[in-house]
Amino acid sequence: MSEEAQTKDKFWLYVGCTVFALLVTIAMVKQSETEKFAPIKQQLEEEAAQMNIRVLSGGE
Repeated sequence: MSEEAQTKDKFWLYVGCTVFALLVTIAMVKQSETEKFAPIKQQLEEEAAQMNIRVLSGGE
């Protein structure tokens, strides 16, 4: 009985560690994507701001 209880405990420990590892991996990939596309996002925001300036100043 003691060995069976110990095996079950290790099973849930392995499941918990696997889930934790997957969550950490997903978080690292998301962070990497955010850093990778940050310059593109900044450029798009600058272009949008320039377009707004042209529209606002062009009507006067």
